[in-house]
Amino acid sequence: QVQLVQSGGGSVQAGGSLRLSCAASGSTSSIYGMGWFRQAPGKEREFVAVISWSGGRQYFADSVKGRFTISKDYVQNTVYLQMSSVKPEDTAVYYCAADRLRPLPWSDAQAQYWGQGTQVTVSS
Repeated sequence: QVQLVQSGGGSVQAGGSLRLSCAASGSTSSIYGMGWFRQAPGKEREFVAVISWSGGRQYFADSVKGRFTISKDYVQNTVYLQMSSVKPEDTAVYYCAADRLRPLPWSDAQAQYWGQGTQVTVSS
């Protein structure tokens, strides 16, 4: 089993930056990929970014390419989502996710393990 605990999030003005963290514990050596999804009100959960547990591969949704980065702290077993140049349309609940088997890149909102979710609100 893998446990994911998220931190970060909150409110930010458009054009600003925000960083989300997701700390993994438990059977972390079994993780193949770890990443982020988001769900805006009235919309389906959508893929944002994913990083291979080795850190060698990263993938992003087209909507965040060039603005968001994903990174991993190998000591802390923590994955970060650095959000820059944020837009009001980035407003959503962001969920960290991890999977032991799914090949990268991810697309649909399927993962074995999920964080608790954190609200990000971008004001114009």
